[in-house]
Amino acid sequence: MIAIIDYGMGNVGSIKNMFSRIGIESIITSKQEDIIIANGIILPGVGAFDKAIQNLSKLDLFSTLNHIAINNKKPILGICLGMQIMAKHSEEGSLEGLGWIDAEVRKFNFNENYNNLKIPHMGWNNIILKKKSKLISDNDQKSRYYFVHSYYLHANKRKDILAETQYGIQFACSIEKNNLFGVQFHPEKSHKYGMKILRNFSNIV
Repeated sequence: MIAIIDYGMGNVGSIKNMFSRIGIESIITSKQEDIIIANGIILPGVGAFDKAIQNLSKLDLFSTLNHIAINNKKPILGICLGMQIMAKHSEEGSLEGLGWIDAEVRKFNFNENYNNLKIPHMGWNNIILKKKSKLISDNDQKSRYYFVHSYYLHANKRKDILAETQYGIQFACSIEKNNLFGVQFHPEKSHKYGMKILRNFSNIV
C-alpha cells in the first residue's frame, strides 16, 4: 500500500485516481500510523515552500518522515513542490527544508536572450536521462511530461540528478538518492507517461 500524504498542498485526489487506474492500492492520509505502515510514500505539493514546511510541522510529520526516509529507508517520491522541500532551503522562503538532498531551490531568472520564455514554466516538456534508474527507464525519457513551476531544484551533487529538462537553462527535473526519488513534473497530469512513472515507483516499493 502506498500512502499519499495530505498536508493541504496538492491535488492528492488526482494522484490516487491515477494509482487506481493502474490497479495499485493507495491511501490519502495525514496520520502518522498510516505513513509508518505504508510500503511507499508519495509526497505531493503545489504552492509555496514555507507553507508546505509549516503544514508538515503542524501535522507533526517532520520526525516521522525523517525516520522513514533516513532510518527505515522506505521509498519516497516527491512530486513538484514535494520534491523541492526535500532540499535544504529555497529562495522562495526562509524556512529550512527536509534536507534529504544536498540542493537548494532557485527561481527562474532569465536574461534578455530568453525574454520570450514565460514564468511559470508551464506545459509539456521532454527530459534528458542522466543515469540508469527503475523510476525512469531509457524508453521513458522519450515521453513528455507536464510541468507547472516558477522555481527549480539545483542539486549540488551531480550524482543525485536522475533527469534534466531544458527551459532557458538545463535544470534537474528528477532526482534519485538511494530510496529517495523526486520529479518536478506532475505524473498525475501527464496521462499515460505519468502513469508509467507511478507504475515504476510501485514496482520499486
